[in-house]
Amino acid sequence: MIDVFSVTVRDHMMIAHSFRGEVFGPAQRLHGATYVVDAAFRRAELDADNLVVDIGLASQQLNDVLGQFTYRNLDDEAEFAGVNTSTEALAKVIADRLAERVHAGALGEGARGLAGIAVTLHESHIAWASYERSL
Repeated sequence: MIDVFSVTVRDHMMIAHSFRGEVFGPAQRLHGATYVVDAAFRRAELDADNLVVDIGLASQQLNDVLGQFTYRNLDDEAEFAGVNTSTEALAKVIADRLAERVHAGALGEGARGLAGIAVTLHESHIAWASYERSL
């Protein structure tokens, strides 16, 4: 087992989208989704303040990233043209945007020691998808 500390913050987003492909059945039509989103920040050793990451900054940055999608039809967004915005794909986009913010210092200098981020989008109480990446 690998020894790792983690801190997870939670928020939510409401989007609309549709899918292309028979595998998606009725979800090929425009529909809405409300996701509960967890972002877990991980590291092997705590920072100088004995923290994984500042929870307030992590919450703020997650909220800012999700704000880019909330109340939008992702089919209308240029960056998603021709892309099936599956739960899995959205988890990766959110994790990558959080990683950019870590590297830019938006989560504080102590966050530069983070080893990874895992983002989980909960579609419902019985289904969710995650993406985990290194920093």
